[in-house]
Amino acid sequence: MRLLLIEDDASLAGGIRTALKPEGYTVDWLADGQQALYGLENEIFDLVLLDLGLPGLDGLSLLKKIRASGKDLPVLILTARDAVEDRITGLDAGADDYLIKPFDITELKARVRALLRRSAGRAQTGIQLGALDVNPQTQQVFFRQQAVTLTRREFALLHELINHPGHVFTRDHLQQLLYGWDDDVESNALEVHVHHLRKKICPGLIKTVRGVGYLLNKEAVA
Repeated sequence: MRLLLIEDDASLAGGIRTALKPEGYTVDWLADGQQALYGLENEIFDLVLLDLGLPGLDGLSLLKKIRASGKDLPVLILTARDAVEDRITGLDAGADDYLIKPFDITELKARVRALLRRSAGRAQTGIQLGALDVNPQTQQVFFRQQAVTLTRREFALLHELINHPGHVFTRDHLQQLLYGWDDDVESNALEVHVHHLRKKICPGLIKTVRGVGYLLNKEAVA
């Protein structure tokens, strides 16, 4: 899962990124609202963490532009503005949730998980598909009741595929979700992750659609 953190406080942004990375998220960071708008127009993200007091373009205006463009990805506002009117304004502008600074990082993690579940149309924490069980909260994976150990990016790739079984994802889409702007990416990195998942879980787990990308093969885990 790839998140975009839009926050002009570098210290806070660094703390949030450090806390979320072990959870399996790729977290990109921008401090300017106008730059963030450009990034959202040209890159793929699963969720936005949005401060309201931003240079370039304030957070509320950015949020309205996100929704006006038709993007329906979850947006979690992070702000020190704690008045009821501010929360109502943010939610009415299209935010999915609102967290007041200072906040406990464990609550932030829980809200992110909840928003991602809701976005994927799930109420439960775990995802089960045939003999394959995936828990996004603990990053545990079981296949035919046997534990499978995955790296952070292997888990992120599996999580994206199992959220949409049978859907064909382009190579570019998956690579954008796995790697942020600060990451060095080898040309065959995605293929290596696909190979490892097939080896660790089952050979037919991920199907290659030539010229397009990859999909999770539901029949392989039945």
